[in-house]
Amino acid sequence: MRAYRMTAWGAPPEHCEVAEPVPGPGQVLVRVAGCGLCRSDLTMRQMPRAAGERLGWRMPFTLGHETAGWLPDGTAVALVAATSCGTCRLCVRGLDNACPRGTTGRGYGADGGLADYVVADRRAVLTLGGLDPRHAGPLTDAGATAYHAVRRARPRIAPGGTAVVLGAGGLGAFAVQFLRILTGARVVAVDVDAHRRAYAESVGAHQATAELHERADAVLDFVGTDETIAAGLAAVRPGGAYGLVGSGGGRLDRQWFGTLPRDGEVFTFQGGSIADAQEVIALADAGLIRNQVREFPFERAAEAYESLAAGTLNGRAVVLL
Repeated sequence: MRAYRMTAWGAPPEHCEVAEPVPGPGQVLVRVAGCGLCRSDLTMRQMPRAAGERLGWRMPFTLGHETAGWLPDGTAVALVAATSCGTCRLCVRGLDNACPRGTTGRGYGADGGLADYVVADRRAVLTLGGLDPRHAGPLTDAGATAYHAVRRARPRIAPGGTAVVLGAGGLGAFAVQFLRILTGARVVAVDVDAHRRAYAESVGAHQATAELHERADAVLDFVGTDETIAAGLAAVRPGGAYGLVGSGGGRLDRQWFGTLPRDGEVFTFQGGSIADAQEVIALADAGLIRNQVREFPFERAAEAYESLAAGTLNGRAVVLL
């Protein structure tokens, strides 16, 4: 079958022909319809071998962790992006996105969804109802991650308060929509790109601006650079929340006293839980959120990644199989 794979440390991915996978105990075979691309995929080609092997990764492996398709009986499904065991103390508390097994999974160290077929544990399989599996993959990662951020920040948002989304790309645009659905906040999207600002307003932002100029009950940072971390923390009102989601490699090089929000909350995490993904799929199936994607055929996977790296996409890139 076709697969788009990492074949060596520090090298770009390649189109390959590989054997069709065989599901083991507790697993199912999924025929892939579409696989979303994630910015974290771009970092994998620069990852040093020692760092990858510390995570439990082994070359080669197929990229793609935003996957949806069909079971052998024709049921349309999506696969939860984060891997989890289901039995550790974190999983049984509903924090499966923090499971120790999650450092290796489909598309990051193990074979993912940029292939004709992929295998998955049954606990990772979510039915899609009436949603198109060609486009549903981003709901399980970009959507679920943004939903998790909003759910964490929601208790800190006062009635009639303000919530700021830093970075209105794939995740940020989802966060704008979830804030509108789950809170009564005035939602402000901040992005340097005019097209992304316009899209944020089209999905519910009350205001979209190129710079952060106001105080807020909650700031959700989907960029994560030095500049956004400093500006985001400075904008949080006492008792508010700052959520760092973006992996821009930023640092906060100053003392915490007088910098962190007074009597507030600062949190970070990776990915969403199974429950987050289920709820996002339900919202999408009910027509309550927009999942904007740009389609690429499998043969143009490299071009799709180039568009992602260049920051020219609104919504998510999806490779169709």
